[in-house]
Amino acid sequence: MTGAIADWKKELGRWLKPFLDRLRHEARRQMCPVYVSGLIGPGDRKSIQPMAERVAPGSYDQLHHFVSSGIWDAAPVETELFIQADKLVGGSDAVLVIDDTAILKKGRHSVGAAPQYCTAQGKIANCQTLVSLTLARGQVPVMLALRLFLPESWTSDRSRLKAAGVPVVYRKARTKPEIALCELDRVIAAGVRFGCVLADAAYGANANFRNELTARKLAWAVGIPLHLKVYPADVKMMQPPARKGGGGRRRLPLPDTPSITAEDMLAKATWRTIGWRMGTKGKLKADFAAVRVRAADGPLRRRDKILRRLPGQEVWLVGERRSSGETKYYLANLPAKTSLRMLAKTIKERWLCEQAHQQLKEELGLDHFEGRSWQGLHRHALMTMIAYAFLQYRRLATAKRKKKNQRPAAPANPTRRTSRHSRVLRPTTAAAVSILPKMAMQRTAA
Repeated sequence: MTGAIADWKKELGRWLKPFLDRLRHEARRQMCPVYVSGLIGPGDRKSIQPMAERVAPGSYDQLHHFVSSGIWDAAPVETELFIQADKLVGGSDAVLVIDDTAILKKGRHSVGAAPQYCTAQGKIANCQTLVSLTLARGQVPVMLALRLFLPESWTSDRSRLKAAGVPVVYRKARTKPEIALCELDRVIAAGVRFGCVLADAAYGANANFRNELTARKLAWAVGIPLHLKVYPADVKMMQPPARKGGGGRRRLPLPDTPSITAEDMLAKATWRTIGWRMGTKGKLKADFAAVRVRAADGPLRRRDKILRRLPGQEVWLVGERRSSGETKYYLANLPAKTSLRMLAKTIKERWLCEQAHQQLKEELGLDHFEGRSWQGLHRHALMTMIAYAFLQYRRLATAKRKKKNQRPAAPANPTRRTSRHSRVLRPTTAAAVSILPKMAMQRTAA
């Protein structure tokens, strides 16, 4: 087993070279592989002190300086992560998933820690919330970005922000969708390739977020609450009748039909059972329905003394009825000719970010950082993302070797041409080729 560990450490050193080139200083180049190997290697606790004791005894001060207080710019290293992630899973058939993940905290001094909704608990809890961007293709996710959301209790307290070392540019209040859009622009600027942006209702309910995605000419499919208002796709703008007696300001056109909730719009739709992938207990499936609508996210107009939003862009409204009885709703600006099966498959790709969040915490110690500073938290998160990208690199390399070593079966009809669909990278289950279970076995053996 010692030989196997030595092998992956050598491979890690080769794979990290473009990252190390971005660090420039020799001491940082030495500490980066130590930190990343500490995250991947044996041991349950992935905070600095236990990692130093396991991986490089006597190096605690250097590791702590590297992550928490060293003067180096993380942006070039983050850009390299974008480049390597794109090489691994980027492409027109990839998806970019926007979400957030929570890290539970006991005290109030860790940067961003406050009572807020915690996704891990499903309720309000004292935690830090990180907005995440995940690139995924073929059921293989790679985390691109983790950026801390600061609640009002932090952005309104300048002394806390300064004490935690929050950069001035991040001290103003920003919503999670605003943070996500900033990170998205960095990903786009780096040339990362993907076909569709996915997000849950916490982001999809925000009309400005959807409009900003469209303004960037991106395809998207996002969750929405059941009460979000939509118009029929054939809604028309009509000039209101003139007021009696004339005069007054010119009245602006209004929709010829009122908006209704997403739930009501799909009440009479035709639903079909669709499966999208194999799970541990068989094929995952649910009932889906979809209609073309115009989202009520246009300019505000007053009608009957009530402010209402005018029809916006034409999109798909998709409903999902799960076996549990729960119904979920989505909006997607995918082309009008998109099939219901493709709509369902695209929407359900969002689960990949949840898999990545879980593995980053359980396998790589994303939530083990014990420092309180903005810089330390984000550098630790960056190192966990780099470690995760390396593991996915090994996972894909293992799958490629297995595929290459398999003896091809004789075709039933040699004259038949190969379907173009057979040349597409097929999804593979994580259990079959993932390096993560292997690393877990190595830790147990150690």
